[in-house]
Amino acid sequence: MSDPLEILLTNDDGIQSTGIRALHDALADHGNVTVVAPATDQSACGRSMSHEVDVEERDLGYAVYGTPSDCVVAGLAELGPEPDIVVAGCNKGANLGEYVLGRSGTISAAVEAAFFDVPAIATSMYVPVSETPLSEIELGPEEYAEATRVTSYLVDTALEAGVFDHAAYLNVNVPVASGEPAPIEITHPSKRYEMDAERDGSRVHMRDRIWEQMDPDTLPDPDGTDRRAVVEGRISVSPLTAPHSTNHHEALTALAERYPETGGPVDQ
Repeated sequence: MSDPLEILLTNDDGIQSTGIRALHDALADHGNVTVVAPATDQSACGRSMSHEVDVEERDLGYAVYGTPSDCVVAGLAELGPEPDIVVAGCNKGANLGEYVLGRSGTISAAVEAAFFDVPAIATSMYVPVSETPLSEIELGPEEYAEATRVTSYLVDTALEAGVFDHAAYLNVNVPVASGEPAPIEITHPSKRYEMDAERDGSRVHMRDRIWEQMDPDTLPDPDGTDRRAVVEGRISVSPLTAPHSTNHHEALTALAERYPETGGPVDQ
C-alpha cells in the first residue's frame, strides 16, 4: 500500500474563507492536508514577498500574516512536511486570461511552488455578477462542489499520469456547481486585456472592462480559451510553465551586436 499523498493547501482569500475550508474537507479524503494560508485577504497581491511574517496556529492550520507566496515558502521550507503537490484555492472569483497570471495571489502561490519544483494546482470559481459586487456575494460550501470535485480528481490522477512532466502548474477555473459535473476542457489563457483609467480630481480609478463583457452570446474570446470555456459552463484547465520561457529574437540579437559600435548616444 502506497503512502498517502502529502498536500500543501493555501489560498489568497484568507484562511477564514469558505473556499479553502471546502477544499480542505474534500482533499482530506485523498491525502494528508497541511494548510498554510494568509491570515487576512490577500487578493490580487501577485507574488509579493515579505522578509518576515508572524504565524499563528488555527483549527484549520497555520495562519501567516503575509502573502500566498510567503505561505508557500514557509510551508515548503519550514512549517509542513515535504508535499507531493501544492493546491491554491478555491478562489471566490475566476482567474482568467494571460494578464492575471502575475496579478492573482492564487496563481502566484502555484508559481512559487513551481520554483521549488513542486507540482501545483490553482483553483478558482467563476461567479457571475451583475449589480452586486463579488465581495458582497455569499457562497456556501455546496456551491464549491464543482471546484472540490475536479481538484480532488486532478490531485488523485495528474501526478501519476505524468501531467507535470510537461506543465509546472495547472490553472483551473470552474463554474458554480449546478448538479451534474461539468466537462473539462484543456485551454490556453485568453489574450484579451481591457483595462482603462478615469481621473476624478486627485484620484485615478482603474477599471477592468472585461468583466462587463461576459455574456456567452456576445463573448469575443475564441474557442479554446479559458474564458470561453468557463462562461459556457465547462471547467477550464490550462497547463502552464514557470518561469516564463524566452524566445530567440534575431532583431534583438542584431541590436546587441551593434551596441559596441555606437560609442555614444544612439543615432536617431
